[in-house]
Amino acid sequence: MSIAPHSHGLWEVTAPPAPALAPLSGALRADVAVVGAGYAGLSAALRLAEAGARVAVVEAEEVGFGGAGRNVGLVNAGLWVMPDVIRANLGEARGEALIGFLGAAPQAVFDLVARHGIACEVAPVGTLHCAVGAAGRAEIEARAAQWQARGAPVRLLGADEARTMVGGGDFSGALLDLRAGTIQPLAYARGLARAALHAGAQIFASSPVVGAAETPAGWRLVTPGGILEADHLIAATDAYGTGPFAPLRREQVHLPYFNLATAPLPQAVRDTILPGRQGAWDTQTILTSFRMDAAGRLVFGSVGALDRAGGAIHRAYARRVLARLYPQLGQLAPEVTFEAGWHGMIGMTADALPRFHRLGRSGVAVAGYNGRGIAPGTVFGALLADLVLGRVREADLPLPPSAVEPARWRLVREALYAAGSGLAHLITARF
Repeated sequence: MSIAPHSHGLWEVTAPPAPALAPLSGALRADVAVVGAGYAGLSAALRLAEAGARVAVVEAEEVGFGGAGRNVGLVNAGLWVMPDVIRANLGEARGEALIGFLGAAPQAVFDLVARHGIACEVAPVGTLHCAVGAAGRAEIEARAAQWQARGAPVRLLGADEARTMVGGGDFSGALLDLRAGTIQPLAYARGLARAALHAGAQIFASSPVVGAAETPAGWRLVTPGGILEADHLIAATDAYGTGPFAPLRREQVHLPYFNLATAPLPQAVRDTILPGRQGAWDTQTILTSFRMDAAGRLVFGSVGALDRAGGAIHRAYARRVLARLYPQLGQLAPEVTFEAGWHGMIGMTADALPRFHRLGRSGVAVAGYNGRGIAPGTVFGALLADLVLGRVREADLPLPPSAVEPARWRLVREALYAAGSGLAHLITARF
């Protein structure tokens, strides 16, 4: 199997088929218009439809086209930012509210999967944050202490236990988070779409919004084939926003991230790699992630894109890392081979916190998931729906408002990310 890196890679060929969706054609009126059919948009649409609202989703490409169909599939609790830092940045009330909200987010995903019977290879068995060296050990010790102080079921592992659970490597320890797990990410997005359709939502693919205006009656969205008018708007485009929603994208640094998947491993080998089936990633600045899929493929990810020269550089880097991490792969061939590769974009804010946006009088958005799109996207989508439905107040949202980073600094940081990942993968095989 050879899959182009601009596609959804392995996830495209192992996910259940996408629901058949037509473009928006003609004029349509709804209570709520949702732009974007990723986790946040589909979660919002499902919540709204179940509450009896007339909701229409317009998607520029297809369900899960952006980060929802390209990520690693780690269903993590919390954010990259440590809990105490979130509290310091947002204050005690809002900070602790956000920490608790996102700490419970993986369970919300698993509950949705169970309630709607979504076939997405769900494995709620935890994740492993693997420490590299003394600095990495200090980081996971701090994370463990901060989460344990809040009653979270996380456990600090020593080097020997980490090696057993990872199935290899030379990590100085790991943080096991029992709230978390893995899914097949595109299958989850497609399952959310089917659930939303079943609840009464309308979803239109291949319908990019080329014009948007707030009117006295609400919002008027223009696509190449139609017009959607609605009382309320939820923009759920994040790092893939275009046209009228490009500002949500431009306030973020765009960090490319790739994944490479081996062919299904022989049973004797796969039993030795992540035997508990936890997803894992490490503490390096240019991080790596690794997990197994349901068929026994080892999926490796790191910072970078697979187009142009990056493809050869990042594949070579992945082979070096996996050869050190899992020497048992050498039993299969002189070097690790991959049957699929793909990449996407992570939207990063200046302080690694997501942002709430008020769009005019009756439009809302959350953007900037900072590499934690599955669980936060799901629960923030539902939260925006509750805001539109009047179930929560804007003043009570556990989110900071938008704070756009100056463009010159954003561009500099983006260039450094891109150059740094390529150079790191070219010159080092160090863990």
